[in-house]
Amino acid sequence: MKLDDTDRELLTLLRRDARLSVQALASKLGVSRGTVTNRMRRLEDEGVIAGYTLQVRPEDEPTWIRAWMGVLVEGNQTRAVVAALLGEPGVCGLHDTNGRWDLMAELRAENMAELSRVLERVRLIKGIANTETSILLTSFL
Repeated sequence: MKLDDTDRELLTLLRRDARLSVQALASKLGVSRGTVTNRMRRLEDEGVIAGYTLQVRPEDEPTWIRAWMGVLVEGNQTRAVVAALLGEPGVCGLHDTNGRWDLMAELRAENMAELSRVLERVRLIKGIANTETSILLTSFL
């Protein structure tokens, strides 16, 4: 799908605040409410907008331990590793990358003991050659 400047501007506004009303979006974009409604529906139908979600600042969830795990995949095992990682409850996000690591997994655990269990389960996944985990201390949004 080809996005024009208005589509990109609409997406930027929604990324900042997905709760903005259609009227507020139309006003900020300088278009009619119908134009905003039609564009949002088209972006949703085409899968550009995959959904709307709530983001909580990490400092407002002080009991959660968050970490990044770099994953090196053996040979051509990527699909199997991705499937296994997506089935791991401690993995809250998974990203294909370039560079040193094949995948980057976002991990979340309630405490260090749980994080240790998550790491142990991940290391047992067939097709993973190596991992490196870093605990997030602070996020700057």
